[in-house]
Amino acid sequence: MATGIKDKIAIIGMGCTKFGERWDAGAEELMVEAFQECLKDSGLEKNDIEAAWLGTCFDEVSVGKTAMPLSTSLRLPMIPVTRVENYCATGTEAFRGACYAVASGAYDICLALGVEKLKDAGYGGLPNPGSGAGTLIWQWWPNLSAPGAFAQLASAYTSKYNISDQDLKRAMAHVSVKSHDNGLLNPKAHLQKKITEEQVMSSPIIAHPLGLYDCCGVSDGAACAIVTTPEIAKKMGKKDFISVKALQIALSSGQEIGFNEWDGDHFMTTSKCSIKAYEEAGIKNPREEISMMEVHDCFSITELVTMEDLHISERGEAVKDIMDGVYDLDGKIPCQVDGGLKCFGHPIGASGIRMLYEMYLQLHGRAEKRQLENPRYGLTHNLGGFPFQNICSISIIGKHNA
Repeated sequence: MATGIKDKIAIIGMGCTKFGERWDAGAEELMVEAFQECLKDSGLEKNDIEAAWLGTCFDEVSVGKTAMPLSTSLRLPMIPVTRVENYCATGTEAFRGACYAVASGAYDICLALGVEKLKDAGYGGLPNPGSGAGTLIWQWWPNLSAPGAFAQLASAYTSKYNISDQDLKRAMAHVSVKSHDNGLLNPKAHLQKKITEEQVMSSPIIAHPLGLYDCCGVSDGAACAIVTTPEIAKKMGKKDFISVKALQIALSSGQEIGFNEWDGDHFMTTSKCSIKAYEEAGIKNPREEISMMEVHDCFSITELVTMEDLHISERGEAVKDIMDGVYDLDGKIPCQVDGGLKCFGHPIGASGIRMLYEMYLQLHGRAEKRQLENPRYGLTHNLGGFPFQNICSISIIGKHNA
């Protein structure tokens, strides 16, 4: 009988580059930068790694279609390396592959690394998503832009819960200001600039009601993790190590856009995926037990709606919780502790592992100016695609004895 991943995997090392417009480095240099921190953190030698997973989304732009760039850039010792891609959940997908490989007993020690080099593409936003994804986009999602799609989410949400446009914009502004405040405390964050709610609400409209400050930018960066079994971690002398409590992923089946039961105000994948993740982790009341979160705030409305899809805010109550400071750094459940996609940045292949990196630092008490007091569980949430067809990946980690 399947028993899930809970407490079967120990995270014994993590690393992350500074995110931003990294004109000084290619994808290969970014991979090396993250890996060097990770390897030092783990206390291992490179030859201890038995298999690796590389996550990168825009393959032709970053590193190509194969896994070879990870092997050659890090000079890995002729081991299996697998490249994975799953939209914005790509980094978490690499982490999932490494964790499942160790949990299966196939390997003792595995590496997961996510990287994306987007700023050199010569394009203002994201590049063409490639032939496979391109077919999906041009046939199913014609004339689509990300801001336009998520703006429709905002309109559907306000309509369903009878929320005024002004109240929603004020809550979204609070989300953005909070992320900028947190990013100021993080030397690795891409955007380190304080803003005000007035600035957010008066900024140029991108797709109503989303303004400039409601949208995350495009960044370069890499992040990685080394995982093993709890038994091996103990033999290495690791104390109070971090273990994986849940790893869940849910992909749209087409149900949202094929039937009338979905009214466009939330993400079905996140709602279903989070329930499975809580069950796997043994969490009964996420609002009381989750200590902190990194969620997929590609737009401020996405973070707002996600609070409800994670079953932490009640349906229609996220605006109130946000304005009450529930998700602020000093609130009940701090969200985007490191600045989130909005301010840390969003190099797609790296984002999922970057989120885990912040949770890992917090659980070890190493987050410096933004350190929270005695966190127990950290949750990460990736959302790839668009509101009406998407991928959701959720991870929960905590101290092994928690």
